[in-house]
Amino acid sequence: MHTTIEISLYPLDADYIPAIQRFIDRLNTYPELKVVTNSMSTQIAGDHQRLFEILAKETATSFAEGGRKVFVMKVLGGEA
Repeated sequence: MHTTIEISLYPLDADYIPAIQRFIDRLNTYPELKVVTNSMSTQIAGDHQRLFEILAKETATSFAEGGRKVFVMKVLGGEA
C-alpha cells in the first residue's frame, strides 16, 4: 500500500535549522522514497511498511543527537 506523510520537525533549541537539515538529508538518502520539502514541512511518500521502518530509524537518530525535539505528522493512505 502506498502512503504519504507530511512531517514537521521542531527542535526545542534556538539553533534549530541544523537538526532539521540533517533529518531531511537522511530522508533523501533513501531512493525508494519520494521526498518533497517546502518551508513548512516535508512530504514523504512510498510503501507504507517501508516508510514507517525508515521513520522509526530516522526519528530515533534525531532523538539520539540530543536536545528535545517534536515531530508532527499527518498520514494519508495513497498518494497526495
